[in-house]
Amino acid sequence: MKKALIIIGSVMLVFVLAVGGYGFYLYKSVQSTINSDMHSPIERDKSAKREVEVDVDEGRQPLSFLLMGVDAEESTQGRTDTMMVLTVNPNDESMRMVSIPRDTRTEIIGRGVQDKINHAFAFGGEEMAINTVENYLDIPIDYFLTVNMTGFKDIVDSLGNVTVYNDFSFDQSGYTFEEGELYLNGDEALAFSRMRKQDSRGDLGRNDRQRQVIEGIIKEGASFSSVTKAESILTAIGTNMKTNLTFDEMVDLQSNYKDARHQSETLEISGTGETIDSIWYLMVPEEERQRISSELRAHLELDDSSVASNEETN
Repeated sequence: MKKALIIIGSVMLVFVLAVGGYGFYLYKSVQSTINSDMHSPIERDKSAKREVEVDVDEGRQPLSFLLMGVDAEESTQGRTDTMMVLTVNPNDESMRMVSIPRDTRTEIIGRGVQDKINHAFAFGGEEMAINTVENYLDIPIDYFLTVNMTGFKDIVDSLGNVTVYNDFSFDQSGYTFEEGELYLNGDEALAFSRMRKQDSRGDLGRNDRQRQVIEGIIKEGASFSSVTKAESILTAIGTNMKTNLTFDEMVDLQSNYKDARHQSETLEISGTGETIDSIWYLMVPEEERQRISSELRAHLELDDSSVASNEETN
């Protein structure tokens, strides 16, 4: 299973940290690439689950991202192979990450059908995916980022490597991963984060490997050595990533939210498999869905006055 998602959580930090090291020329190059090649606005100013739009320039309001890895080599069109929600709270300088299993059965908002959650992007692009995830988790999604496979491998390679700790030895996609600390290039990081069948924890183990790679890239992306690689990072991403973030918003995020990367926690969604009309789905119990929703809402500092209810948005 392709795992492009594991790089996205750090990309904005990599960009804006790189800007500071290269001055006006690089600043303008990054600004141009982000605003012309990567920027993909959506048809709304704010989430329907917020009364007031988030202001990253102010930098005190917790916000959320939907990070999507697309199962395509050369584009950002297709089904989302991976979907992760990332919440950032600048007040306690922390992040929460939760991977939504691709086979999770839920309502696809805008089509009125129950289906696998990863089909939302294929049916209606980023906006349908955002609306579906907002409905499922009962939280606002403020920003999205999508990336394809080529972008994933090239960005990791442009950074040099990422460091992870492997709990047990396994083989995957032609690579052998020994137990202990590992230094992975792009292809190796992709293979490392794909493995599921050899892990007794299944998706939970794979999610943990994704988290390790995300944290490794954030750490490497924030280092001085990575700042000096800014132009190769910029070239690597090119048109492989789309986001509704503007360049100025990325700069504000780096300035006001960067310390949150030091404290991250991964939440896990559990469920059971069920076949309906010859199609296999992951069925997540309602109490489990509510548990995850409550943790994310608390981290976003949401209350009844700041967020519309599910009944109002459905």
